[in-house]
Amino acid sequence: MKLVLAVDGSDHSYEAVRALKYLRRADELTILHVVDPPRPSYPMMMSDVAQDLYRQLEESMKEDGEQLLTRVHSLLPPHSGPVTKRLEVGSPADIIVSMAESGHADLVAMGARGLGPVSERLFGSVAHRVLSYAPCAKLLVKEPLRALDKILLPIQGQYDADAAIRFLEKQPFHKPVEILLLTVLPPTRPPWPVDHAAAEQLEAQTLRHARDFVEDVATKVRALGHHTHSASLLGSPAATIVHEAEKAGTDLIMVGSRGRRGITRMVLGSVSHAVLHQASSPILVFE
Repeated sequence: MKLVLAVDGSDHSYEAVRALKYLRRADELTILHVVDPPRPSYPMMMSDVAQDLYRQLEESMKEDGEQLLTRVHSLLPPHSGPVTKRLEVGSPADIIVSMAESGHADLVAMGARGLGPVSERLFGSVAHRVLSYAPCAKLLVKEPLRALDKILLPIQGQYDADAAIRFLEKQPFHKPVEILLLTVLPPTRPPWPVDHAAAEQLEAQTLRHARDFVEDVATKVRALGHHTHSASLLGSPAATIVHEAEKAGTDLIMVGSRGRRGITRMVLGSVSHAVLHQASSPILVFE
């Protein structure tokens, strides 16, 4: 598995470093730090002294970046695999995405300082842009990952199921885990008048089909060496997923990106997007 670990020196970034101990040994591990020095608005109008100050600032940031990479390297777990350190200059999100693409990464791991909807709308977030554009799985560590024994895997349909199986076939975790597979269906009562018994029968039939579907996925997950439980529920998908994760005490939530491409990738699937913002546990978004 090819892994890119993007670090910026924040506490959340160090939590992403610590989370690597729960992943399998990487075939290639790239530790990436991107320096984004301030740039003058009108460089041609600056004095030589001012230009020297900007150059000195960039060099100082690069030196700090090299020290950060060395420090992160020293904190990696013993089974991390072969490591390459990269210091780049530019837009953090663009360079992380570009490196994931050019290096055919299987996973980008990074910390996140919070993805509040207001800050996201006004300024954008490096983490959210990477989640939207990087063509591989993304591990977003918002809170410390203190163990990786139990994972909640909500499945929204066949596309999600196939994508989840493809990712799990890479054996991304250091050891087998317990995976709770969950399908959440919105209430199925028709908008037209119907008697209570008929409505209950319709809901029961829908849940039976959902249980058969999620159990079929669970069978494939068990074949990969993991323990599974499965559940099918009626309710609001995002709120139910977050509630079930908290109730079960899961260490990680895996969600699908809905396979968006091009410009539409700026918006994750609505359920995945809501879970990303509402859940407190680390999130792994698979393609």
